[in-house]
Amino acid sequence: MTNSGGPAQAALLTRIATDIAPAIHDVDAFWGRDWPHDIDVTAAGSQLQFGALAGGGPSAQWADIAAIAVADRVDPPHRIALGQRIVFAPGAAGMNERALRIVLTHELFHYAARADTALDAPRWLTEGVADYVARSPAPLPRIAPPTALPSDADLNEPGPLRSQAYDRAWLFALFVAATRGAPTLRALYLAACGVRHTDLVTAIGDVLGTDEAGLLAAWRRWLTR
Repeated sequence: MTNSGGPAQAALLTRIATDIAPAIHDVDAFWGRDWPHDIDVTAAGSQLQFGALAGGGPSAQWADIAAIAVADRVDPPHRIALGQRIVFAPGAAGMNERALRIVLTHELFHYAARADTALDAPRWLTEGVADYVARSPAPLPRIAPPTALPSDADLNEPGPLRSQAYDRAWLFALFVAATRGAPTLRALYLAACGVRHTDLVTAIGDVLGTDEAGLLAAWRRWLTR
């Protein structure tokens, strides 16, 4: 673990060290153990440093992000992910234990699945599944009945809209796991996000045996049950 700040970051890394074993257990339970368990965690000393370590770009896009899993080089066809690390923003030091555990487990799933995830995978599904692994199924947030499946564009707006988009993606993943089982959700992830993935509509048909309209209708019924 790397402390790029001061005492607050040292305390954060101590808390992460306590949570890392349960987080690994949760990821292993869903994904399996075939991923690198030598995990590099960095605590950024400033928001500016966090943005740079997270990938650069406009600072506003990182303002509400607590952590991110990044890699120096990813070659999914050969199952190679080099320079992987989980970087925590300074604000993560103020998170309560439950929230910190969720963020750690979420990013750890991305870390575990990185080498098996296509670079052009639907981001909303990768985020929804990561949240499924990390979050407790209760309490469920109240959302308006969706008129379409989630999309990557939903995740691009910082603030409350992005938080709501993450909730929708999570609820979709939770719906699939609750009605079809966690192994089926994993199979959908590989079919839609894996190295040799098809388009989402084809993956839905192949794995879930339905079409987009039928899946949306079933999801709406589940949400309003």
